[in-house]
Amino acid sequence: MRRYAIPGLFLVGVIAIVYVLISAGIGKTDENPLAKYATGSLEKLDFTSSGEPAGTAPFYLADGSAHTLDEFKGKLILVNFWATWCAPCEKEMPSLGALQKARGGDDFEVVAISVDAAEDKDYAEKRLGQLGAPNIPFRIVTPEQYELVYDSGVQGFPTSILYSPDGTEIARLAGEADWASFEAVGFIDALLER
Repeated sequence: MRRYAIPGLFLVGVIAIVYVLISAGIGKTDENPLAKYATGSLEKLDFTSSGEPAGTAPFYLADGSAHTLDEFKGKLILVNFWATWCAPCEKEMPSLGALQKARGGDDFEVVAISVDAAEDKDYAEKRLGQLGAPNIPFRIVTPEQYELVYDSGVQGFPTSILYSPDGTEIARLAGEADWASFEAVGFIDALLER
């Protein structure tokens, strides 16, 4: 019996190793072909809500006029929810301004939406320019108007959501990112070429 025990244990070990290697190779593959762009500053890109429609609740311009994300259909947009009281939001804003400058136009736009309080609206509008994003129009939803924030599934700030020209979500990133980085600009370029 002893002479079969060692070869038997060896065989069980080999089978276990083969099983682990096959399992790792067959493991869950990422179904979204765009996931390969989730590198560098975009490593936190989340594709789980891909295909979900954009929220339909309004946001407001500085003059108080109501608008919706539907107005951007036909254009790739990066919606960024930010606030002046959010240090990561302020750190990220210059890169959003740079991305808008580099790629903004008929096919792409950065849509920054402030979530500051109504009494801070004027300061937030001024701060957007001071943060290096004077080329991004000021938009706001105050806490009393957070329906768009809730509809969009935003759970913290900053949160950036990419929407395709048909108005459906491509990916989102919770937290700050360098949107002027090689990876981010490459991702936007890849989306524009699709």
